[in-house]
Amino acid sequence: MPNKGIKGKNNIILVSAILLFSLALMTLNVKQEKGLSFLDSLAGVILSPFQTFFTQSIQSVADGIDHYFLLVDVARENDVLKLKVQHLINEKNTLIESLSRQQRLTKLTDFQENWKKKAVVASVIGLDSTQWSKVIFVNKGTQDGMQTHLAVVTDAGVVGQVIHAGPTTSKVLLIVDGRSAVDALFQGSRISGVVVGTGGDACQLKFVPNTAEIKVGDPVLSSGLGGIFPKGLVIGNVSKVSRKKQGLFQDITMVPSSDLSRLEEVLILLP
Repeated sequence: MPNKGIKGKNNIILVSAILLFSLALMTLNVKQEKGLSFLDSLAGVILSPFQTFFTQSIQSVADGIDHYFLLVDVARENDVLKLKVQHLINEKNTLIESLSRQQRLTKLTDFQENWKKKAVVASVIGLDSTQWSKVIFVNKGTQDGMQTHLAVVTDAGVVGQVIHAGPTTSKVLLIVDGRSAVDALFQGSRISGVVVGTGGDACQLKFVPNTAEIKVGDPVLSSGLGGIFPKGLVIGNVSKVSRKKQGLFQDITMVPSSDLSRLEEVLILLP
């Protein structure tokens, strides 16, 4: 009997020890898990900003690379478009120049048809314009019937006269040259005078009586005297009139009807 009681107590003690030991292990595991969770959380808080920054940096670099290649493609497309636009502009300018030349030649041809005498169309190939000289060069010469003292005109009016003719080119003295003089008359009053070049962009009308009624805008025509310019060709229009208190003649300035600074084609009247 006593042995059975001792044996029972020992069993109870053993079972109690096992239970206590298991409880201790469970408590220790729970504490360890809580400690690990806390460390994990702490590490996440500390490392999270760095991870976010790193991720954003990588994404920014990737976006930058994509944007760069996109810009390269756009630049190439722009270069192609610029070339196409320039090509179209060149074609447009060529067509405009061709149309403009055709219009000028049509006017000269119409003038030539109305002119009873034979005339030759010439292109301006050179310009010698200084303070003292106003001369142009054309692409027609003696082989085309050119000679000195031929009248040179446009559909707008008198340009000048041929002063030298070579085999293939000729030299034309413009009416604004200081050496030029053209016998003229006023269309309205029929009063005569002489158009003299000034070396600038205008001419002077000399030997017009002080008593003559001349107004700004009056047309000036060639009188036919001198044997170079046929009668009735437009020379220009009066731009300024000044009567002297003393003297016989007025001071009159005339602007040529032809734009002598932009000549491209002219008509040379053959004898």
